[in-house]
Amino acid sequence: MNLFRFCSGLKVLGYFMILLVVAVVGVSYYAVVVSTWWPILIRSDHGALSALAALIIFVFHFLLIMLLWSYFTTVFTDPGSVPEYFRREMGGGDSLEAGTSTDQGAFGSLGYCTKCRNVKPPRCHHCSVCQRCVLKMDHHCVWIVNCVGARNYKFFLLFLFYTFLETMLDVIVLLPSFIEFFSQAIKHSSSPGKLASLVLAFVLNLAFVLSLLCFVVMHLSLLSSNTTSVEMHEKNGEVRWKYDLGKKKNFEEVFGKKKAFWLLPLYSKDDLDNMTSLQGLEFPTRSDIDP
Repeated sequence: MNLFRFCSGLKVLGYFMILLVVAVVGVSYYAVVVSTWWPILIRSDHGALSALAALIIFVFHFLLIMLLWSYFTTVFTDPGSVPEYFRREMGGGDSLEAGTSTDQGAFGSLGYCTKCRNVKPPRCHHCSVCQRCVLKMDHHCVWIVNCVGARNYKFFLLFLFYTFLETMLDVIVLLPSFIEFFSQAIKHSSSPGKLASLVLAFVLNLAFVLSLLCFVVMHLSLLSSNTTSVEMHEKNGEVRWKYDLGKKKNFEEVFGKKKAFWLLPLYSKDDLDNMTSLQGLEFPTRSDIDP
């Protein structure tokens, strides 16, 4: 029985995840801005408190914009699939038997996908959910209804980064109100709806912070060694991964060489035109840079 044929059902679950993301953002916005800090900003007579409220609201909106920009860029960016011309130029699938690989010049060792009936460039893997081969596949993410691969890995990392910062901010600025929740609930000094949104927002953001911390640490480790989640199981205890070019070059392989674009979910034209790794077909190895 092939259980992988049920994997396509994860796409349906993914659309509910998008709605969940929007719902969490909405609840957090109401709790942090509408219910807590905006009233302080417009009603406070203390300059310092008003300035703090203005700063929190500004940072919240900035991180929210970057979070949503990175998120939807990840969702709508194709991670990369094997182009039609690649099979023809590399000799076609007919000359490669299933389970074999061959050396094809600059492209290194090629594999063959029995499901797609096509050759696979280096670091390419078949996704059972998307039903296709994905270039430099990291994993299929149900939260974005998409694979994370060569062309959207940077955007995914930025999504994790800005989401972690946003949820951490929410937890910090909601903590005083959360502590006061119990006394307000006893005195019935606040509306049930306001209290419920406050508790829900705090608990959800705290849960996201704790879970995202693990993902951020894991992907920072992968980024520093130029490794994908799939490749963690392929390194076979190697002392140093063949695609590990050093921390600086590993970072540039994902984020590009233009520093002005590092924190933005987009690439400069020069990086897109000149960096082969962003195309997902050819990747430099240690042998290319070591004497």
